[in-house]
Amino acid sequence: MGSKLFSRFYSFRSYRRFGTIAAVLARHGFGGFVDRLFRRGKDKAAEGLDRGAASASGLPSPRRIRLVLEELGPSFVKLGQLMSTRADIFPPEYIEEFKKLQDSVPGIPFQEVKGVVERELERPLERIFAHFDPEPLAAASVGQVHKGRLFTGEEVAVKIIRPNIQKKIRQDIGLMYALAGRIERSFEMGRIIGAVNLVQEFERIIFRELDMLIEAGNIEKFAANFDEGDEIYIPKVYWDLTSRSVLVMEHINGIKMDDVAAIRAHGLNPGEVALIGLRSFSRQLMKFGFFHADPHPGNTIVMYDGRVSLVDFGIMGYLDEEAMRQIANLFLGYAEHDYDMVMDALMDAGLVDEERMDLQAFRMDLKDVSEPFYGRSLQHISVKDVYDQVMQLVLKYRIRLPRNLLLLLKTFIQTEALGKILGSDASILEVTRPYARELLQKGIDAQSILKNLGRDMRTSSTYVKAAPKYLHSILKRTAEGRQRIEFHHSGFEDMGTRLEKSMNRLTVGLVIAASIVAAAMILNSSQRVWEFSWHFLGDQALSLTALLGVGGYVIATVLGVWLIVSIFRSGRL
Repeated sequence: MGSKLFSRFYSFRSYRRFGTIAAVLARHGFGGFVDRLFRRGKDKAAEGLDRGAASASGLPSPRRIRLVLEELGPSFVKLGQLMSTRADIFPPEYIEEFKKLQDSVPGIPFQEVKGVVERELERPLERIFAHFDPEPLAAASVGQVHKGRLFTGEEVAVKIIRPNIQKKIRQDIGLMYALAGRIERSFEMGRIIGAVNLVQEFERIIFRELDMLIEAGNIEKFAANFDEGDEIYIPKVYWDLTSRSVLVMEHINGIKMDDVAAIRAHGLNPGEVALIGLRSFSRQLMKFGFFHADPHPGNTIVMYDGRVSLVDFGIMGYLDEEAMRQIANLFLGYAEHDYDMVMDALMDAGLVDEERMDLQAFRMDLKDVSEPFYGRSLQHISVKDVYDQVMQLVLKYRIRLPRNLLLLLKTFIQTEALGKILGSDASILEVTRPYARELLQKGIDAQSILKNLGRDMRTSSTYVKAAPKYLHSILKRTAEGRQRIEFHHSGFEDMGTRLEKSMNRLTVGLVIAASIVAAAMILNSSQRVWEFSWHFLGDQALSLTALLGVGGYVIATVLGVWLIVSIFRSGRL
């Protein structure tokens, strides 16, 4: 009874939320879209959009979509932020508009923050921190950051997830799935974009961002990767003060990376700071396969001693060894002006398909896009132009990029943009070249070959061990009637006719052979049955046995000629 009441209540809340969404859409000029989405009017349904709600291309106005997402609240704002990274799906004007989506929400009241921290860490706030600033350093839709000081004197940044935000996001994601399904059924553009897949990607990403233990693990892994360097500093995590909803980490004092005047005022060289960032990005990409995917100025701090610190590890990218080698070949191909290497890398990565695409045309378009930027420093390259032209190719050839590659491309653009702000004259391809060469050389050394061979052997042995178990399971389920085994074959439809013909020919051959043998035996026999004489060119004696022998030869000859002719006519000699 209770579960039924809850489901009805939840259904009522869902319908009410649907109503709110429909009202917001209609208010921003999407009334026809709503009618078609919910099948409420056949005349307007044919239009889909009201006048003024469409852009010049006939698609929904990107500005109006942004306003709708902002009004629908934090979950939809985060979805829009994800959409701003999907330049392989949305045209440039949509990407630019989605980038304007900001987490403009009021901060959590201090008493709520205090309650979350005390509940998660199971201690009063006053026993955890010697000082805790009630005013947040930053506030976003899913959480906010406060500055504090431990009793040991260490300054820390405390990241808190908003209370009940997970429940709210789960409810909104359920509605997103329902809307995405309707959009795909009602609009061809929804199927092209893959609305349901977009929601699935959002669901996977958002709940990772809401788990502070995952972010703390990312920080630790990054710190281990850069523990030997003196250019990059990764903040310390206080694990005994960290839970799923609270992350306590070292607070980094420094200058935002885009504040060039402050960097110079502290006696630091902005160009060298840019090179540190480029080298760090190259190492993350080519050495570790694990990269910080959101290096904007707020997350990249220049410390007063010249080191660069990365903070906010909620969005990370991962590359396996094969993907790292493909990326290395791609970078090296561009750096060495070798478009054959670039095309091979794209084909190995499965991004271009020779059966579906005109590879020659794609290669020429890629070269036309790339050549104007070859060998130029960051100061002489418009990062936006490069990005927009590459995305035009992606849209033109309908290339669907995997999420990690999109994150990589976004990180590449952000890193170059920071370098340009800092006045660097370095080329990211030149900075990356030695790391790419090192990675490719590592892939062919004896140790790596043995490592890969050992891994493949372990994988094969796992398959061999598992095969009997799976076979037993299949046979058991089949014997119990829970599973059927069906064999489908093709090309055997006329097998009966062909087999019958072959048997007939074999039978005729046996008859011919028997006739010849019988005729020969009869003619060579000394016995005569029913012998008679006749007068033809003199007296001649003839017996029945002789007639049978000659008849056998005649029959064998006729059948033999017929069999040979039929075989030749069939063309299967």
